[in-house]
Amino acid sequence: MKRIWRRIAVAVSAVVAVVGAFVGSGAAGGTPIQDAAGGALSASSTAIAPDGPAFAIWSVIYVGLLAYAIRQCFRTADDDRHARLTLPVVLSLLLNAAWILSVQFGFLWLSEPIIVALLAVLVWTFVLLRRSRPSGVVEAIVTDGTFGLYLGWVCVATAANTAAVLTAAGFRGFGLGQDVWGVVVALVAGLVGVLLAVWGRGRLAPAASLAWGLAWVAVARLDGPLVSTPTAVAAVVAAAAAVVVTLVVRARAGWRGAPAAVAGGAKATHFAH
Repeated sequence: MKRIWRRIAVAVSAVVAVVGAFVGSGAAGGTPIQDAAGGALSASSTAIAPDGPAFAIWSVIYVGLLAYAIRQCFRTADDDRHARLTLPVVLSLLLNAAWILSVQFGFLWLSEPIIVALLAVLVWTFVLLRRSRPSGVVEAIVTDGTFGLYLGWVCVATAANTAAVLTAAGFRGFGLGQDVWGVVVALVAGLVGVLLAVWGRGRLAPAASLAWGLAWVAVARLDGPLVSTPTAVAAVVAAAAAVVVTLVVRARAGWRGAPAAVAGGAKATHFAH
């Protein structure tokens, strides 16, 4: 019975998150999230804000979250894994919806603790996933892939949200200028990507979404009202560093694991998660 309630909680939370995203996107006639709160989150708001097309990744993430919600409703070899993920998954979905509502209602200051909490919950989820391997390719894609993309993107979104909140509050960067802060934040995001690559043993999804976000930060800084070539270059370098380190760590892990698998007569399984 307890397992059934866990599954229901995840499924309901996923529906809440997707409905919130639908409303937040403006598809239901409301204000698109980038135009809400006085446009504080638009591509022209701060030096670290990604260009509009970057947010298309949410569609992929939401599809993955719905797929995960459906998958965990049925008995699989990963039931125990899903049981451990229940609380952080539910929290991440509800925090996601809460963040959208806070921005839509103009409470930009409230969006900051919410997105920081969301980032912390996704790190917790990443820790739990890191402690166990998926039972197969489907689990690797639906669970590890989805929450890896979710984490990587929210890393970039947290940086952009923080910059938007500080700018709206009147913070002027101690007089250092947008170029300096843009470069610093982009490089810090790249460092986070490198750390996730090493700590996550080369998991592809976090690096992919983080690099995606940084690439669109670069695009936004090369055109529009907030042109900043130094920030664009730093964002590209940071994205490349996250991807390259991920691939190197993954390749080294595969090279070390292959001889052991062959020696033990087992099939080496290293999923693209």
